[in-house]
Amino acid sequence: MATIRKRGDRQWEVRVRKRGYPIQSKTLETKARAETWARQIESEMDRGVFVSRAEAESTTLREALQRYESEVTAMKRGRESESSALKAWYEHIIASRALSRIRGHDLALIRDQWVKRGFKPGTIVRRFAILSHVFTVARREWGMESLGNPIRDVRMPRVDNARDRRLQGDELVRLLAAAKAHAAGPARRVGDIGPLITWAIETAMRRGEIAAMRWEHVDRDAHVLLIPITKNGKPRRIPLSSRALAVLDGRPRRSDNLVWGSSVAGITAIFKKVCAAAGVKGLRFHDLRHEATSRLFEKGLGIMEVKEITGHKSFTHLQRYTHLRAEDLVPRLD
Repeated sequence: MATIRKRGDRQWEVRVRKRGYPIQSKTLETKARAETWARQIESEMDRGVFVSRAEAESTTLREALQRYESEVTAMKRGRESESSALKAWYEHIIASRALSRIRGHDLALIRDQWVKRGFKPGTIVRRFAILSHVFTVARREWGMESLGNPIRDVRMPRVDNARDRRLQGDELVRLLAAAKAHAAGPARRVGDIGPLITWAIETAMRRGEIAAMRWEHVDRDAHVLLIPITKNGKPRRIPLSSRALAVLDGRPRRSDNLVWGSSVAGITAIFKKVCAAAGVKGLRFHDLRHEATSRLFEKGLGIMEVKEITGHKSFTHLQRYTHLRAEDLVPRLD
């Protein structure tokens, strides 16, 4: 049985009581909406499909984000970058709204705001993907079975991650010179990034893999490096060229046994500074992986051999990172 009473000038409180179920209450803007809500709850109870909305209605997005970050994000290898994406939702006004009151329309407006502010499609899609998982975890693991996922109703901007940026002309020479100058200056943080740039080109390793490198994983006699934790979850062993080994020979030993002692964020930050100092535009550190992968093919390695070194999941992913220059292939045709 439902009872409806007016609260103040503009609100109506509705309560639904039925034997075998906890009392359900909600405050709405009009009497008509209160009556509609009561009929819906009573119908669900009569059909035996009622699921309490209380927790979803009393939990704000900010509270859900905090719980998600402590229980889910904290367990991930990429927790730093995910926490950064979560921060965008923390700072938005919608974070104060109850989970049950967030609609696809609300999120579509946020998407449009971020597009107008110049955020890249990939950034927007990643933020929404994480928020979608927050709703999924809340429904499946936190007892909010009634909670829908409003992100499913939101159209995402098209993401085109394909890049063909490779080193051009004397860019590598300029980068290494700028890196050496930076290492000699007072503002240095991760030491000489020059050897790290060379290492990335010689091994095609990801930033996270490089940052996590440890000396005990280097087999100097076999010229092989073990990468125990990779993006796809499978360890791999990669061969080391003579240039890569020369880089290792020049590295000092640290007390923590890390080869580089640099975080992913630190590598990114100093690489940007070095690119600016060298006058190299439009180059990201991850493009060195593109460069390295393409060079492996240009050396004559087969696709399976390259896949084993780079650790790409599929041939499709490998193709995205491989850009051979036509002029470099001409000598191999005759």
